[in-house]
Amino acid sequence: MARRLIDGVWELDLGLLPPLASNAFLLDERDMDGTDGEAVTLCDTGLFWNEPSIRDELAAVGYEPGDLDRVLLTHYDLDHVGGLERLQPEFTGPVFLGRADYELVENGAPPPSNNHKGLFHRAARTLCPLPDGIDLRPVDDGEAVGRFTSYATPGHNPGHTVYVHDCGVALLGDLVWEEGGAMTTPIWFDSYDMDRVRASVREFAARAPAFEVAAMAHGTPFVRDGDDVLGALAATL
Repeated sequence: MARRLIDGVWELDLGLLPPLASNAFLLDERDMDGTDGEAVTLCDTGLFWNEPSIRDELAAVGYEPGDLDRVLLTHYDLDHVGGLERLQPEFTGPVFLGRADYELVENGAPPPSNNHKGLFHRAARTLCPLPDGIDLRPVDDGEAVGRFTSYATPGHNPGHTVYVHDCGVALLGDLVWEEGGAMTTPIWFDSYDMDRVRASVREFAARAPAFEVAAMAHGTPFVRDGDDVLGALAATL
């Protein structure tokens, strides 16, 4: 069930059962902080089939795919990109994806064949390609996307990217998960390189601006002191 985290920021619950359940997030700058921002942004899209669906969750908070100005993808995994086709044909805006994952799906960059997740991605990009006709754009570390700043956080995927809005919302994807009221790193079989995941958590915690809302793809988001909770995890790694 969709729920409001703060003004203008909604968590969309994209169904199934853990660990296949995932969160997407809708941010409407018109309601967030009273500034001149006006973009409506969706972060991640769930699987190609969810119950409730991405369309159901958008409708539950008063939006349709055609209302979206952009989609931010934290990384190329099926539970984050699969719902893109459910937004068509109404949504025609740009879709942003971290550079290394963009190269994987758009330009055929070969995932490492000696890596368990690399083998999975070799199959996934052939069997479950992104929809035709989307306006897919690469994003690099430190690049601004509207009022978001992107942070490359490789490890879970080579192109995993966190997006931080200047009003204090961090879209963390699978950099971390929530478990038992704390943050934890994702599990080994779902990540390329756990040492790099841990390094990315430490590096992002050290260089990110202050943020209150920590919105991760799996588990319950934090609506206050998100940077402190992330810092507490980083200190243990």
